Amino acid sequence: MKKNILVLLSVLIITSLALAACGGGGGASSTQGEVTFWHAYATGSAEEAALTKLLEQAKTDLPNITINVLQVPFGDIFNKYDTDVAAGGGPDMFIAPNDNLGGQARAGTIADITTLADGKLGDYSELSKGGMMYDGKLYGIPESLKAVVFWYNKDMLAEAPATTDDLKALMEDGTPISISFGCYHHWGFFGSYGAQIFDDQFNFVADEANQAKVADAMTYLNDLYQIAVENGLPRNDSDGLAPFTEGTTAAITNGNWAMGDYRAALGDKLGVAPIPAGPGGASNPLLGVDGWYFNPNSENQEAALEVALYLTNKAAQEMMMNEAGHVPANTTVEVTDPLIQGLLDAFSTAYFRPQVEAMGNYWGNFCGTDQVFDAGTPAADWVATAFEGATK
Repeated sequence: MKKNILVLLSVLIITSLALAACGGGGGASSTQGEVTFWHAYATGSAEEAALTKLLEQAKTDLPNITINVLQVPFGDIFNKYDTDVAAGGGPDMFIAPNDNLGGQARAGTIADITTLADGKLGDYSELSKGGMMYDGKLYGIPESLKAVVFWYNKDMLAEAPATTDDLKALMEDGTPISISFGCYHHWGFFGSYGAQIFDDQFNFVADEANQAKVADAMTYLNDLYQIAVENGLPRNDSDGLAPFTEGTTAAITNGNWAMGDYRAALGDKLGVAPIPAGPGGASNPLLGVDGWYFNPNSENQEAALEVALYLTNKAAQEMMMNEAGHVPANTTVEVTDPLIQGLLDAFSTAYFRPQVEAMGNYWGNFCGTDQVFDAGTPAADWVATAFEGATK
C-alpha cells in the first residue's frame, strides 16, 4: 500500500540545479494585475514572518502586480473559501495543505490549472507535483511537504526513541513527552503496528486480522494517553507548544509547520526523528503537500500564477525552509540543514494523503477517539464500529 516515497523524495535531495540568484526569479514580470490571496499561517508564527518578508520583496520584484493578503484561521479557511467561491466570490488564490484537494476538485471550487501551468514546473519534485493532482489534472502550485514527526530537546533527551516500546518506557519512567493525539496526528502509529486503513484501491481494510492490528495501535496510544493524563502532560500540539519551547517537556509529536517556532526557542538543542517504529514496522505519518490553489471565478489567474511561482522560487523556498521549517517542493534548493534532512528521512516511509472520497469516511468514523481515551471503550470495539461505519 505504501507509495514509493523514498525514491520520489530522493529527487528533492539530489536534483540540485544551478539557478540564477533571484528575488523575483530572473527579472521583473511583464504581467500586470491585482491578486488577492488567503493564508492560514498563525499570527506571530515563523511562517507568517517569513511570508511577510517575501511579500515585502515582491513589491520590488513584481512591481506590476499588487498583492493583497488576508489571514484566515486554519479551522475556517476551507469552509470560508468554498462558501465564497460557490457564491461567485473568493480570493484569486489561497495556500493550504492538500487536505481537501480531492473534494474541492470534485466540487469545482478550485481551478484546473493543467494548461495554465504547462511547462512551468520543471524545478519542482515529482512528489510535490503529485500532491497537487487529482484524476490526472493539476490543481495547484506545490510549496512544501509536511508530516508529523518526533521533535525533541537534546538537553533533556539524549536521543529519540527508536521503537514504540522505547517511547512507552520513557514515558512510564517520567520523561515528560507530549504526544499529539487525534486521527490526523497519530496516523503514523498505525504503520508501527502493521495496520492499514486503506488497501491499494483505497477500500477500507476491514478484515478481522487488520482490525486487530488497528486495535493494537489504539490500545498502545491509549496507554500513552493515560500516562499523559496521570502526569499532567499536554495531549495535543497547541497545548504542547509552550511547554516544549520553554523546556518543561522533552519532546513532542507535531508537523514541521512548527519547526520555525521550535528552533527559535531551542536553537541547536532541537532534534528531529521519525515517529517510532513498532512491532509491525516503520511508522507511516500522513504526508501532505502545501500548495497554492486558484479560484475558478478569478479573472486574474495569469497574475496569480506569476505570484505563486514567485513565492515558490529558489529564493522564496530557501527563506521558508531556513526560517519556517518548510521542506521545499522546488528541487533547485540545496538542503544543507540537518533538521530538514532529518525531516526528509522521516518522510521516507510516510503515507501519501489520499484525495479520494473514502478519506471523508475516515475522518467521519475514526476521529471520535475520545471514546477510547476518555470514555473507556475497548479499542477493539471502537475499531470494529469505526470500520463498520466507514464501509456502509
